Amino acid sequence: MTALAQHWCALSALHERIADRIGRRLEAEHGLSVREFSLLTVLSRQYEGKAGHLQMREVAEAIVLSQSATTRLVTRMEDRGLLARTICKDDRRGIYTNVTEAGHRLLAAARPTHDGALAEALDEARANPDFKPLVEALERIGA
Repeated sequence: MTALAQHWCALSALHERIADRIGRRLEAEHGLSVREFSLLTVLSRQYEGKAGHLQMREVAEAIVLSQSATTRLVTRMEDRGLLARTICKDDRRGIYTNVTEAGHRLLAAARPTHDGALAEALDEARANPDFKPLVEALERIGA
């Protein structure tokens, strides 16, 4: 196995460990999956940077799901009252998805849980020689 392939395997394993830790905590404390948390986060930031709503394709790319899976996820979260869809006033074919007040409250409550689980997972990973350089790289990127 090449060094690049070994690093890729380590990165993939680190990602799985982190996602598992975050997912278990979000589910236990807030009834949210990692994908649901990601969707709420992406949609709550959709006005930052560029004005306006994100297209479903952009949302799907941001949370790394197919468009059809993203649509199903949005529907489930809409049924829970966390998201709401509205028709674009300028183009009746356009449908916007927005985070509801309940969704914003849940996201605000879940964010410290997410961040805490992430910090714990990274601290644990730092002790593993295969993961330590990856954790340090993430910290440099975040600085």
